[in-house]
Amino acid sequence: MRQRPAILIARDVFPAVVERLREHFEVETTPPGVVWSAVEFTERLQDKDGVLTTGGERIDAALLAACPRLKIAANLAVGHNNFDLDAMTAAGVLATNAPDVLTETTADFGFALLMATARRITESEHFLRAGRWKQWSLDLFAGADIHGTTLGILGMGRIGQAIARRGAHGFGMRVIYHNRSRLDAAKEAACGARYVSRDELFAHADHVVLVLPYTPAAHHTVGAAEFALMKPGATLVNIARGGIVDEDALVAALRERRIAAAGLDVFEGEPQVNPALLTVPNVVLTPHIASATLPTRMAMAMLAAENLIGFFTTGQVRTPLNRVSSV
Repeated sequence: MRQRPAILIARDVFPAVVERLREHFEVETTPPGVVWSAVEFTERLQDKDGVLTTGGERIDAALLAACPRLKIAANLAVGHNNFDLDAMTAAGVLATNAPDVLTETTADFGFALLMATARRITESEHFLRAGRWKQWSLDLFAGADIHGTTLGILGMGRIGQAIARRGAHGFGMRVIYHNRSRLDAAKEAACGARYVSRDELFAHADHVVLVLPYTPAAHHTVGAAEFALMKPGATLVNIARGGIVDEDALVAALRERRIAAAGLDVFEGEPQVNPALLTVPNVVLTPHIASATLPTRMAMAMLAAENLIGFFTTGQVRTPLNRVSSV
């Protein structure tokens, strides 16, 4: 009888996902709260045929050389900057991710973070909790309007388009966007969005939302030059990836009120946060939770699991990132 493939689940996931994988594989799980170091992760993968990753586990040439049995890595995130796709393709290892299932939930959160940032919700709550609210005043935590303003979206994939629809159709916003490639006319009309140059986006938007994928070329692509272009009353929201924003330049812009406020769900060194960000009041900080609803996180994990099952049973996966030969 053919031995069943061996799978590592790199982080703690829902029991239903584990049980689904155990129907097909020998499964090694990771205890709750444990995050393997790069060395530990490599050691656990050396006798595995597949792995379910969460977006934080790096799959690169060095790991692949040490794990010759590995045939597939299935990310339960849509982002995949933890994968060296060139190295994986060269080694014949398939990469998959989890798009679509988190689009609307992440767009909801992006808009929630935008609203919290513009209306100074976190800053005002801290003020109240500290017992500092003694009287009402006309300008008490007066923030920025969202309805009828200009929303600029950098990165216009599925999530960017979903945010655009919320802004244009729900809040009557003028939506402008910049992307590596322009959307077709039908998609622009559905989003109520207009294509502009990158500099025009930063200069004209009242609220900028970052939804572009992280690549080495995108590292610190938003920094001092971009903040200098923005309006003094503008806000910046990042739900894309840490490293896209130069956080030191952002702190300087916030301190000097060159922009009004920022909302960040992702950080360059996460889970560590740049200590300087904790010293400025006009920033809303959340711990990478844009897709964090129970139905969505379950759908993400199940899609990764089904990609693993499909690869080993039929040679087909739903969301491949590269092309390799199957089993």
